[in-house]
Amino acid sequence: MKIVFFGSPSSALPSLKKILESGHQVELIITQPDKPSGRGKKPTPCPVKKFALERNIPSYEPEKIRKDLLAYEKIKEINPDLIVVVAYGQIIPASIIYLPKFRSINAHFSLLPKYRGASPVQWAILKGEKKTGVTIFELNEKMDEGDILTQEEVDILPREKAFELESRLAQIGAELLLKTISQIDKIKLLRQDHSQATYAPKLNKEDGRIDWTKDAFFIDRQVRAFTRWPSAFTFFKEKRIKIHEGKKVDRKSDIFSPGKILAIKKEGIEVCCGEGSIYLVESLQPENKNEMNAYAFSIGARLNTGDLFS
Repeated sequence: MKIVFFGSPSSALPSLKKILESGHQVELIITQPDKPSGRGKKPTPCPVKKFALERNIPSYEPEKIRKDLLAYEKIKEINPDLIVVVAYGQIIPASIIYLPKFRSINAHFSLLPKYRGASPVQWAILKGEKKTGVTIFELNEKMDEGDILTQEEVDILPREKAFELESRLAQIGAELLLKTISQIDKIKLLRQDHSQATYAPKLNKEDGRIDWTKDAFFIDRQVRAFTRWPSAFTFFKEKRIKIHEGKKVDRKSDIFSPGKILAIKKEGIEVCCGEGSIYLVESLQPENKNEMNAYAFSIGARLNTGDLFS
């Protein structure tokens, strides 16, 4: 089958690789433009573009595909049987969606209609879901609202972080995508129940700010959901501190003072949270420094019980 592939981050690579390994022809890859990276802010290609360059697969990186006539012309010239989209990062116009014989399909990392949007994995963990999955659906003009071709349910592991779950879903999604493509002319489409829809909007840095008045269960989910991006963070003496690892402590504090440091141990720093719950910070990253053990930080920062994370 002749395919045009849309994707950008590393989570799209397992699907792209599976398609190529299966013998399908990827005639063109549409991906995001290079972005400034590192201290020198040097333009850097995304993982999918790097892969395309390594494999000598033609690629094109429109700034805004909805306004890019050249993208449409390139795809039309190829006359693909199918467009496959995995974590591309832009809304694709109807003029492109309906070009191929089998239209366009998208691999989305949730059980649609739950968690439509840009960050389904992070929001599923933040909301305390026990299960999620992968949905292969047919694109239409609306965000993640197309008819479903196939789905696979996946358990969220008890201590799993968002980047770990996303990596797992990327592999599962690649297998499901390949099965779907092989039966694309036989699968009966299932319309989504839009009344059951929930949303997973794009994350920004402020989403990671820890509110210590929340209970420790929520803060634990926040840390797992937002490591590595945008990172859960707090402040100590006006310096930002990213929290990378921690867990809820199985006891409560008699003192209700959210953000107060209750104890400093080799296991980490115990912090008072909402309703007297306690969160143990095990690993953190001070501003402009590398990640470190929380106890080691407490010594260097001269942290004392009674100090506050704000």
